[in-house]
Amino acid sequence: MTEFEDSEDPDDPGAGADPARRPMPVAGGAAYDAVVLAGGAARRLGGADKPGVRVGGRALLDRVLAACADARATVVVADPRPTARPVVWTREEPPGGGPLAALDAGLRRTTADHVVLLSADLPFLGRHTVEGLRDALRRSTADGVVLTDADGRDQPLVAVYRSPALRRGLTALIDRHGALTGLPLRRLTASLDLTRITDPVASFDCDTWDDIATARARIREHGHVLDEWISAVKDELGIDLDVDTGVLLDLARDAAHGVARPAAPLTTFLVGYAAARADGDREAVAEAARKAAALALRWADEEAAGTTSTGTGATGTGAPDAAPDTTPDTRPDAG
Repeated sequence: MTEFEDSEDPDDPGAGADPARRPMPVAGGAAYDAVVLAGGAARRLGGADKPGVRVGGRALLDRVLAACADARATVVVADPRPTARPVVWTREEPPGGGPLAALDAGLRRTTADHVVLLSADLPFLGRHTVEGLRDALRRSTADGVVLTDADGRDQPLVAVYRSPALRRGLTALIDRHGALTGLPLRRLTASLDLTRITDPVASFDCDTWDDIATARARIREHGHVLDEWISAVKDELGIDLDVDTGVLLDLARDAAHGVARPAAPLTTFLVGYAAARADGDREAVAEAARKAAALALRWADEEAAGTTSTGTGATGTGAPDAAPDTTPDTRPDAG
């Protein structure tokens, strides 16, 4: 789903406006915009379409876009392509002019005071990392907060910056050099007051096919595969819902053990359907799961009671005990 043109919906208060300036819901804290640089040549990948390379069934670009899904506007600097969620497209002039030219092109389509700047090759970047960067910037007076990798090196394309500081720095570079084309990003970041956060996982980027292989192997490790799969399914289905997977797994276990194995996937499906018919939010899922889990436990309790009572039983006859709220039928023709 890619946004190529402005909305013409007369009921949309932002219809006809530049989508980079259209108000969008913001989850906590001040509004921010995101700029994703996705137009590099990927020479170390043999010129492959790096943003489109899939890790865990999802394009690298889509994985990055999911991490900044609550941005007021997301600008991708690259040629347009299908993406999992709407974005604003732009391109530096001339194309291939380097990261500073690309940043300048993306920044021109933003209006927020804070801008998250990302590359399109970060397979393990998540919302919690973006939120951590933004929280650190709000708590400081620095121009920006950048992630550092396992070796302590700055990763300026996994960072959040104050937009006025970026614009001042870019203007100074243009005044000094006449243009931004071909200039390295460090010419800008060296002039900024930066705070740093270390995160060797989120800062891992895919420059080579070995990096791609490493990322694909890691997400299939036991400790990661479930979260990765759930994220991929939600992305594929267009679901933006923070579900407590532990609750659903407990429900599936109870249904499988207390009823029958096929009850697990069918029950979780019905819980999702019931939640969708209600409010469709996290609380609706939790409430539907609670009810189904309680039913599964009652079902299992009855099964356990039945198994116990069909043994020798209290009377030693092997007959099931009467339920506590029943009265034996004493009619002559009963039984």
